[in-house]
Amino acid sequence: MRILIIGSLSAELGQAGRIAIARGAKLNQADDVLPALAMLRAGTGTDLVLCDVRLDVATLVRSMAGERIATPVIACGIGNDADLAVAAIRAGAREYLPLPPDADLIAAILEAVGSDGHALIHRDPVMKAAIKRAEQVAASEASVLIAGESGTGKEVLARHIHRKSRRAGGPFVALNCAAIPDNLLESELFGHEKGAFSGAVARRIGKFEAAHGGTLLLDEISEMDVRLQAKLLRAIQEREVDRLGGAEPVKINVRLIATTNRDLLTEVRKGTFREDLYFRLNVINMNVPSLRERPGDIAPLAEYFSRKYAEVNGLPGRQISPEAMAMLEAHSWRGNVRELENTIHRAVLLAAGDVIDVDAIELGGATPATDHAAQHLVPAAAAAAAKQREYSGAAASAGAPVGALVGRTVADVERDLILETLTHCLGNRTHAATILGISIRTLRNKLRDYSSAGVRVPPPAQADRVLA
Repeated sequence: MRILIIGSLSAELGQAGRIAIARGAKLNQADDVLPALAMLRAGTGTDLVLCDVRLDVATLVRSMAGERIATPVIACGIGNDADLAVAAIRAGAREYLPLPPDADLIAAILEAVGSDGHALIHRDPVMKAAIKRAEQVAASEASVLIAGESGTGKEVLARHIHRKSRRAGGPFVALNCAAIPDNLLESELFGHEKGAFSGAVARRIGKFEAAHGGTLLLDEISEMDVRLQAKLLRAIQEREVDRLGGAEPVKINVRLIATTNRDLLTEVRKGTFREDLYFRLNVINMNVPSLRERPGDIAPLAEYFSRKYAEVNGLPGRQISPEAMAMLEAHSWRGNVRELENTIHRAVLLAAGDVIDVDAIELGGATPATDHAAQHLVPAAAAAAAKQREYSGAAASAGAPVGALVGRTVADVERDLILETLTHCLGNRTHAATILGISIRTLRNKLRDYSSAGVRVPPPAQADRVLA
């Protein structure tokens, strides 16, 4: 865990830093917002920012958002002052930490940031075999291509490979190729110099340079535009990158791991993915099995998420009843581990007593039997069938027959379906796109149109992943 503290280390904020160091964190410090931004642009690999609430938190958060620096910011202030806390949150801070710091609260924050989504929980023999293969290849320098459905834990496995590799002491840098518009992805990968394009207010180190000496994960690489794939191929072959607007190439030393939820050979045949890049990435091929293929992992994952979200939400630990667990194990998880995590998160919040029972489990989508039938359809038909069942089930539960849709436009019905699905997924765009049977890019474009029209769109799940 790498923490950047913005403010003086001479008083309570320094005490928070010392507690974090005692818990295993590495510390950087800047006296004010502007030097802190320079450090963040330089690719120091910061996982968390603690900022003195008396500084300009709003400018910090706004600048980070404008430059796509997705590091959570926590404002820190003396005492539990409600006005300061509200002002910090409104300025864009993820949370407010009262000072002097409580050691247990600091530990909870570090745990939430450091382990969220990265725990490798498994019991099923199928997953054990996949992990064994990952550990066998971890020590090599070969590129790894990890395939699997959305929500299976491809990034978790990539991080495990990094931890078991000779590069474990170096940085692990992840870039979601599907989450960044094509016109910005190049600067994210390779960096840029000040003035290279509109909005380039300062030099920015790209992900390749930030991962120097460590591992670079290119998540959902199949979403990358084919023109940018050529530049990526050159960077891999030459082991150097050209910053946008730069005069000289920069040497890099990274191990590359890529993930995809598509069949890349099919994409190669379609012309949407370069064959030479495919062979560069596919030195070692791995597949993360779906949760349906490893049912033995459902119980330990559910128990882990139950403990995690009880702690994060300040609730007492809740056991999952045998009946509720049987219900979870009988379900066919189209959204895989991510869907299970969201289901347990809701259950922890909805459970009335100290046990999570069946009435707190809200399962969306189709039954295991209909999901099994859908697996025998071609992918496009299966996606369409899943989307139709999702909507039909929602309409039936609300007592809304198909006839109630008459008089509404297709666009209105589609908008409501997308927003309801996104709410069901707690804002998780990737999971919602999987359920809807559309690409993440299509979903992002539609949500942008809705926001422009003044429609309230659920915030991204990533924005709530630090303490929520």
